[in-house]
Amino acid sequence: MEQERVERKLTTIVAADVAAYSRLMNADEEGTLARLKAHRREVVDAKIAEYRGRIIKTTGDGLLIEFSSVVDAVRCANDVQNAMHERNLDVPIERRIEFRVGINIGDVIVDGDDIYGDGVNVAARLEALATPGSIWISQGVRDQVIDKLELSFSDMGEQRLKNIPRPLRAYRISVGAPTLQSSSALALPDKPSIAVLPFVNMSGDPEQEFFADGVTEDLITQLSHVHELFVIARNSTFTYKGKAVDVRQVARELGVRYVLEGSVRRGGDRIRVTAQLIEAETGRHVWADKFDGALADIFDLQDEVTAKIVAALQVRVTLHEGVLSDRRQRQKLDVWDCLNRSRMLIARFTKESTDMALALAEQAIELDPGNARTYQAKAFALLHKGDLYSQSAAPTLYAEALHLAEKSLIMDDSDEWTHWTYAIACNVTGDPDRALMSCRRALEINPNFALAYGSLGTALTYLGEPKEAIEASSKSLRLDPQNPAAFFRYGEIAFAHLVLRHYEHCILWATKAVQIKQDFPTGHIYLACGHAQLGHHEDAAKALASYLRIVPNASVAIFNRRPLRKKEDREHFLESLRLAGLPETA
Repeated sequence: MEQERVERKLTTIVAADVAAYSRLMNADEEGTLARLKAHRREVVDAKIAEYRGRIIKTTGDGLLIEFSSVVDAVRCANDVQNAMHERNLDVPIERRIEFRVGINIGDVIVDGDDIYGDGVNVAARLEALATPGSIWISQGVRDQVIDKLELSFSDMGEQRLKNIPRPLRAYRISVGAPTLQSSSALALPDKPSIAVLPFVNMSGDPEQEFFADGVTEDLITQLSHVHELFVIARNSTFTYKGKAVDVRQVARELGVRYVLEGSVRRGGDRIRVTAQLIEAETGRHVWADKFDGALADIFDLQDEVTAKIVAALQVRVTLHEGVLSDRRQRQKLDVWDCLNRSRMLIARFTKESTDMALALAEQAIELDPGNARTYQAKAFALLHKGDLYSQSAAPTLYAEALHLAEKSLIMDDSDEWTHWTYAIACNVTGDPDRALMSCRRALEINPNFALAYGSLGTALTYLGEPKEAIEASSKSLRLDPQNPAAFFRYGEIAFAHLVLRHYEHCILWATKAVQIKQDFPTGHIYLACGHAQLGHHEDAAKALASYLRIVPNASVAIFNRRPLRKKEDREHFLESLRLAGLPETA
């Protein structure tokens, strides 16, 4: 008997649900249901009809919809989220009905009025990743609409989705889905602003990627030292690495007027660097040039490129000795290579990459034991390892890192990276006063140093100044708006709001943190504390369970080490942990 042919089709699938629906229903069942019906009738269903969508199925709080047009699907979701954002403006955070939306394009199985398959499953998984009020889309959807819709997309990297065998790259459209003319777009700073995109490796050798990245990072650092410039941090600009980019879109997403792009070609002992400076709004080339020289002269070439960029921007500053080049002691090329590789490996946030980074830092020390940066690099790797991957060994790792950072400072007091690393070590070992001083010294040296603003925020919270801490962490985010590690900053802001007793805002920022990195432990514990203080016992229990899966032997006693200066802040934090259900001792 001939097997019946399965009907399939290519379609766009939209999955949506209400964030924290169980909590909303427990708090006010009738009111929540009435408000949801009103939103469905007045916004959601009307927009689905306008964009010719078809509702496949509904649950109590969820919808599965299909569209024949990818553009219509994204427009519909964007309009709904914009409308919901407006409708929620005057509603208390704990009563807001906010949708999470996932969109995918895929080949699906048709069974009557229903559809099945991976295309549907991916949309549902993306919806589960989305923060309240946002839209997460697959790369296929993004590729179809990027040139058709004036939206801002954030690359969320490759995601491993439940029951989906292959990693999938996802993109986020934020709340309000900012368009080119949106008032929510980043405002331009009051001084010349620039983003340096990763220079392209033209050598034909993949091993030279680290070298090209090192050249880019050094240029960013050199420009950052010019106080009259606003320079986007490398973590944000490197999110565009390997992608075909629209310079105007990059400038909008990062909030800058100028974009620098270029390439590096290394062959034998020779190197060629090409660079062009573009005014993003007009697309006009402000300046372009190429630089050829011996590999041993790479640092001089970088200085020359930086000087010409500053001249092209007509910044009226005197580029005195030491401003362009922060290498008071010229590094050996192989040491420079080790240090750049170490820092870039740490940015991958895996145990394996951290261990490799630590080994490279130790290799750099062997190659040049008189170089302060080598000890800073090892201290940084130890801090990272202790913070994320070796909780039980953390105190020992932190103590060693503090010793190395102190040694590095004695050798060179004029390096912002060393001051920042020392500040982190002081924060985690209970000395926020020294951390504060070291962060401020780092920012005197490099006023565009986004990471130092983040650590400054941590120190200020510990010292009882959480409002100032939020300002510092927000400045860090503005200098580094696309940083894949923004979850650290979100966590710092969540903690500051917890100290301020702003529990709704603590929940908001902690949620943003764990959505970016689901295994970020402190994000989950702050989320648990915020929910516990508001009496959201079910949500607090879920967040605490997520935290304990990552840190199984955690206890209130461990958090008692936090150097909160004010007694009332410390007692309130510990009370929040107990309310969330964290055991008193391991």
